[in-house]
Amino acid sequence: MVRITRVHTGGGDRGETSLVDGTRVGKENPRVSIYGTIDEANSALGIARSEMSRTLKGTEIFDEDRYAEADRMLGIIQQEMFDVGAEVACPPGGVPEQMSVITMDAGERLVREMDYMLKDLEPLTSFILPTGNPVVASLHMARTIVRRAERGACELKEEIRVEVLSYLNRLSDHCFVLSRWLTGPEGESLWTPLGKRSMSTHEDSAKD
Repeated sequence: MVRITRVHTGGGDRGETSLVDGTRVGKENPRVSIYGTIDEANSALGIARSEMSRTLKGTEIFDEDRYAEADRMLGIIQQEMFDVGAEVACPPGGVPEQMSVITMDAGERLVREMDYMLKDLEPLTSFILPTGNPVVASLHMARTIVRRAERGACELKEEIRVEVLSYLNRLSDHCFVLSRWLTGPEGESLWTPLGKRSMSTHEDSAKD
């Protein structure tokens, strides 16, 4: 059981922090960077959920049941991100016996959820610009942060379980699919390659 009675311990005033087993490391340590990025990603997912809640209370949306299902999925993911962050905060081979860690089942669930959502989506014909309504934009931000966490974890892949690497990889994809699934009548903004943009600008200028 975690019991936090004081946050401002001052223990990090000199640029050090503690891993789960009490080992002191510099805050520039790659492992600290990874679990910090995981925390950042989890916070971005929290913003997405907050935006969903605000949207549900404030306006009519295209599919209330879809938002409720998305919130359920993200609620589980946020819990799992704490599990992953706690594991990464342990030194190599230092995961306490009493600590439960995620298994491949978690990543496989993400794949099943993606397959479920993809049934409602048309295949892409171009890359998507990371924008849209506040929920969608927040999920794109979360996606990129998760991908950064994955890159950091890959730098220590000899010290981090493959289940964690796989989970982060699939979670970034899950955020992308979820962002598309929650895109409403406003539609998606697709990337137009530079050559086509230049051609369009030239044609518009010729019309003027």
